[in-house]
Amino acid sequence: MTKNVEKEIAALREKIRYHEHRYYVLDDPQISDFEFDKLMQRLRELEQKRPELVTRDSPTQRVGGAPAAELPKVRHSSPMISLDNTYSVDELRDFDRRVRELSGRDKVEYVAELKLDGLSMALTYEHGNFVRGVTRGDGTVGEDVTGNIRTIRSVPLRIEEKRLKAIDEPAKFEVRGEVMMTRKAFERANAQREAAGEPRFANPRNSAAGTIRQLDPRIVAERQLDMFVYYLQVNRAEPLREHSQVLETLSKIGFKVNPHWKRCPAFDDVLAYIQAWENKRESLDYEIDGIVIKVNNTALWAELGTTAKSPRWAVAFKYPARQATTRVNDIRAQVGRTGTLTPVADLEPVDVGGVTVSHATLHNMDEVERLGVKIGDTVLIQRAGEVIPQVVKVVKQAEDGREFVMPKKCPVCGEDVRRAEGEVAYRCVNSACPAILKESLRHWAGRRAMNIEGLGDVLVDQLVEKHLVRDVADLYSLTRQQLADLERMGEKSAQNVMDEIERSKQSELARVIFALGIRYVGERTAQLLANHFGALDKIAKATPEELMEAEEVGARIAEAIQEFFQEKRNREVIEKLRKKGLQFEQAQTRKREGRLTGKQFVLTGTLPSLSRQDATDLIEAEGGRVIGSVSKKTDYVVVGADAGSKLDKARALGIAILDEAELKKLLAK
Repeated sequence: MTKNVEKEIAALREKIRYHEHRYYVLDDPQISDFEFDKLMQRLRELEQKRPELVTRDSPTQRVGGAPAAELPKVRHSSPMISLDNTYSVDELRDFDRRVRELSGRDKVEYVAELKLDGLSMALTYEHGNFVRGVTRGDGTVGEDVTGNIRTIRSVPLRIEEKRLKAIDEPAKFEVRGEVMMTRKAFERANAQREAAGEPRFANPRNSAAGTIRQLDPRIVAERQLDMFVYYLQVNRAEPLREHSQVLETLSKIGFKVNPHWKRCPAFDDVLAYIQAWENKRESLDYEIDGIVIKVNNTALWAELGTTAKSPRWAVAFKYPARQATTRVNDIRAQVGRTGTLTPVADLEPVDVGGVTVSHATLHNMDEVERLGVKIGDTVLIQRAGEVIPQVVKVVKQAEDGREFVMPKKCPVCGEDVRRAEGEVAYRCVNSACPAILKESLRHWAGRRAMNIEGLGDVLVDQLVEKHLVRDVADLYSLTRQQLADLERMGEKSAQNVMDEIERSKQSELARVIFALGIRYVGERTAQLLANHFGALDKIAKATPEELMEAEEVGARIAEAIQEFFQEKRNREVIEKLRKKGLQFEQAQTRKREGRLTGKQFVLTGTLPSLSRQDATDLIEAEGGRVIGSVSKKTDYVVVGADAGSKLDKARALGIAILDEAELKKLLAK
């Protein structure tokens, strides 16, 4: 039995690593999140039962341990030198000329790569196992952030032996790359901070840099950082003849390599690459601030050498900053979906990177006071990809500048505005506020929520202003004629929207949970709640303690969920949605019915003939549900040899206890 457990653990780890690689590195998942979570849950159960088999490279060990007291300093195996920056084509041509002159060649081949706006990191592997992650620091000495790097799912903790064959001397090697935060992760982190009354991060790079230096890996895991690698070092040198081969090898080994690099046989190919990506960079899900150009022939690197600070074989071309100065004509409070009032600067229109900007966020009153910005001031604004333009600093103060004061009444509905103790945010307390309703409808219809095509800003405004919709549930009572009678709508457009609304009724439970707009509950938390509870009603009735049994749900999230469902108006909306036929149960839960439907089981210990997965499959085939922890709502605890604390808790709560034979009898009834 012991060997069977060891084999199952090894097989699970290999399967999970494979699917992590497909999802986080290749962006090509082969199983659903639900199926992946079940694999991880099974592995956790086995490792809890056999803690002596837990290894540092296990997928369950990405987040663990107590927060560190400090980040130790580590000397790099070789200097992490920074690149020289260029800002014009003429400077780039000078770089190419110097390379050709120093190498004595008429023509040099380059590799062009996107310059990721993150922070440099060195990762050390020994015998295929990740052992250390160190920040760039001053280039000679960095900080050991190994525990934090382990939380990044695109970083392999263990590399299979067959992959290591791509390296001649795989016993110990180092890869270097860029740790970064995607735009989605950045906006998600800021939304959580804003909802919690905390100041927003300034930009993805700063938030990634601040996150990686956290002392608590659990905080790092929540921020969902990513990493691309671009350098392989064996014995302090690149082991292959061409840099392009290094990038290909890193990918084969299992690392995440940015796919947009290109071999450039001629220097004009470099210039074409730079121009192409200046036009396309907005399409990326992460920030880039330029292009890195490297000599492809690595033998030339030593020949060309380095200056005191930078290599002569590589250079960074920086795109023009997307910043501009303009005048603040006014500052107003904008009401968001949760009722938060956000100060927004109305600007003298100005071109920023080819886009006319008329408004910029000031985030909250703390930010207004930090910047010292007043109406009439001249300010520097910045646009970063799809992130809302923001005010960076005051360039010139107006002599007659007027201070912005947060209104005491909501500018939309006129109800009171309050600021909870210890929070940054001011909020409108009227849940029926039209501004809150509009934002709630936009969120509900969003692509990541109910994905209702055609329900855009103009239509949402009309629905609210004409009092056709008073909450999200009213969308499902609209008629085609009501929509067709609105401005810029016709019979065909109205029918298309009606079809989209009807189709959204089939959206899975996780989307419904996310669309409800519960504070702190993003897409991932919504999916984890759906997986754990299987039904919206169970989430609504759960105590904070029961909610925290779900993966990644802490006290703050549990409290927010309970507050949401205790609100009478929210319960009324949910009942209206129920009557309209929305999906309030997890598909996997609904489709399995049998003699154990509605019964919850907990498995503990080693059963004589059934593996944990076999027992789970048998129970679920009859409609039962296997959960990870014992509570008052548990119906049966199935015990085997070496049962642990779950058995003690079951006895204390008076829950029915079954052995394997009794479980089989129950299944056979």
